[in-house]
Amino acid sequence: MMRRSLVLSVLFAGTALSGCATVPSGTETVSGPEAPAPRSAPEIGTFGFDTAGMNKSVAPGTDFYDFANGMWDQNTPIPADKSNYGMFTALDDLSTQRTRGILSEAANDPNSKIGNAYAAYLDTATIEGKGLAPIQPWLTRIKSVNDKAGYAALVGEAAKNGVGGPVSAFVGLDDKAPDSYALQMGQSGLGMPDRDYYLSTDAKIVSTRTAYQQHLTNVMTLAGEANASARAKAIVDFETQIARAHWTRVESRDANKTYNKMTVAQLQTLAPGFDFSRMFQAAGVNVADVIVAQPTAFTGTAKAIASAPIGVLRDQMLVRSLDGFADVLPSAFDKEQFSFYGTTLGGTPQQEERAKRAANFASNAVADEVSKVYAEKYFPPATKARADELVRNVTEAMGRRIDGLDWMAPETKAKARQKLAAFTPKIGYPDQWRDYSDLQMRRDDAFGNNLRANNWAFQDNISKLGGPVRKWEWFMTPMTVNAYAYPPANEIVFPAAILQPPFFDPNADDAVNYGGIGAVIGHEISHHFDDQGAKYDPTGKLADWWTAEDTKRFNERTAQLVAQYDAYEGLPGVKVQGELTLGENIADLAGLTVAWDAYQHSLDGRQGPVIDGFNAEQRFYLGWAQVWRRKYREENLRQRLLTDPHSPSRQRAWVVRNLDPWYTGFEPKPGETLYLAPNQRVRIW
Repeated sequence: MMRRSLVLSVLFAGTALSGCATVPSGTETVSGPEAPAPRSAPEIGTFGFDTAGMNKSVAPGTDFYDFANGMWDQNTPIPADKSNYGMFTALDDLSTQRTRGILSEAANDPNSKIGNAYAAYLDTATIEGKGLAPIQPWLTRIKSVNDKAGYAALVGEAAKNGVGGPVSAFVGLDDKAPDSYALQMGQSGLGMPDRDYYLSTDAKIVSTRTAYQQHLTNVMTLAGEANASARAKAIVDFETQIARAHWTRVESRDANKTYNKMTVAQLQTLAPGFDFSRMFQAAGVNVADVIVAQPTAFTGTAKAIASAPIGVLRDQMLVRSLDGFADVLPSAFDKEQFSFYGTTLGGTPQQEERAKRAANFASNAVADEVSKVYAEKYFPPATKARADELVRNVTEAMGRRIDGLDWMAPETKAKARQKLAAFTPKIGYPDQWRDYSDLQMRRDDAFGNNLRANNWAFQDNISKLGGPVRKWEWFMTPMTVNAYAYPPANEIVFPAAILQPPFFDPNADDAVNYGGIGAVIGHEISHHFDDQGAKYDPTGKLADWWTAEDTKRFNERTAQLVAQYDAYEGLPGVKVQGELTLGENIADLAGLTVAWDAYQHSLDGRQGPVIDGFNAEQRFYLGWAQVWRRKYREENLRQRLLTDPHSPSRQRAWVVRNLDPWYTGFEPKPGETLYLAPNQRVRIW
């Protein structure tokens, strides 16, 4: 996902998210005259928070994450098949468990697409017995290429098959004409997560680079290729050239700099070493204009292609294909792929059991067919109604915050209000589903199922060109434990799977719910007003609608937040990148600010109750800290610090140090690590 990935802001990143283990429910005890009416017991603790997971020997002002989560952190191991573990991962496991139940039942029906997809993936004996025969026609096609024009055509064919090439493309909304679609292109071509893995001199990264070259050697050896070691080195050298041309992730965040609309002829002039027209033709994509995210990276990548021997280009495509389809090829390829991408890069010692991966495969291949059943079984109307109410309350609170800003001009406030009024909240699941009637899923053909699903998804995406905007479309399934904001569409999206404990429990205390799902809602709303989302006007168009003075005052505040996060050390010697994580840190700060206002407004002037000795402010911020319980393996955290626009969970919990109600609730003292004097606290929304 190219241009879309630059503007679609998610709450969490990474394939392994985070989740919570529940604790036995107890009886709610409330003191004070404003005690609410009795309710059913919440799923977690007595009021929605796991107090047994706290470490009260740590002062909140010293480390609020440890205070709220320290005992959980000490007593919770990371499962062997996880690179990290916490609140989201447990909910993700629950979604997978539920999905497996749906798919296991469907597998009894030979006419079920989702059942056949699941059963074929589980049939490792058939996969093993076929060897490389299913992918052999594609490997032969790769080896048949003997010139650069043929390579450009191969890249186009690879895109249809779901195999990555030197550049990537995706049809998404045109940021400057959001009522239409455009082909958006971005830098690609690397087998490791980021340019820094090729260019850094850090000893850990150098070690990973060595392991990557060995991985490429191993893949080619398994495929029966001769002289694998030298050929692997040539691939790494080629990708290093591309890495030198790549923009940094901070540069690639900028919505203005990454919007570069041009004709295909202009693209060819920009990057003359690669035949883009031939690539488009082979992919079946007919476009006159494209949006290029990183123009100089395209120039450098095309230059690297022009100077590379054709054998190196073939070899890179060969290993990319074998890695991309490894899980539906003989187990030796699957194990090798996991050894590098799972263990070396993520630190995960053990691969997930096949049934979990089968559920994930089917959920991706025929996503909406699985989603329909999941939504019907696991997202009751009452939950949706309550979530709708919370979204309305938090959105209204954002409006009140805008009205009260002392740094924004009245005319800008009016437009911001218009933008807020134009929001489309999507909750639970889509109101329209994709039609997979022309997608075949066979019980005896795992590789073919994967290939056909990739072909179908590619055709579905490019079919948007020239067509009406799919306002019903979602970019996450209901089973996804996440949320996102998409500025060109002016929408905020909350899949069903995140609308459950610890984020939201209709039987939990309101303060905890507002600190959990309320802050998540506020987070996504505020993404439309963060340092990039604020560049989109009330119609979703990338346009300049702030006054120059507004922008200046906003940037002064965000610079403080950058400096604050730059000072945090995620690993010894490895700092959080304040510029890279700025959008998410703004959204966390604003999300909590707005959610607290929404909670206060819900009390209608009454004092929040004291429950089990915790006042309302304490329960609210404990609700926030609880959702960030997460432990990382060192390799996974290192990768995130290099590439993830989200701060690590500990530092996300620390954002409370900027919020006055946190000081009221926990009374941190000057001199404690997180304490900030009032004039040092970052205040934006």
